Amino acid sequence: MIKKGTYIEVEEIVLYPNERASHLPEDTKAVPLKVWRRGFCQNDCKVGEEAEIITVTGRSAKGIVTLEKPKYTHDFGEYVEEIENIGKQARDILGVI
Repeated sequence: MIKKGTYIEVEEIVLYPNERASHLPEDTKAVPLKVWRRGFCQNDCKVGEEAEIITVTGRSAKGIVTLEKPKYTHDFGEYVEEIENIGKQARDILGVI
């Protein structure tokens, strides 16, 4: 059980396949358009159930709970050797120390 006030992620279907634009590629049109939002649940809930959240910006949203206490998993990718000198080159060009 996820307690009220816990930070969660919910999934909501924005458009069903029959509501998607006709000019989209067939594989895109065949699936629903979804949005994932994160916020604080307003009632006790479980993964897979519908829940209402309040986002950090104060908006209310409803959706199916997908994660409890979701973490951030993005990064800036692998190290790229070709760009390691960009800062120094820019400072040299601009005459900045």
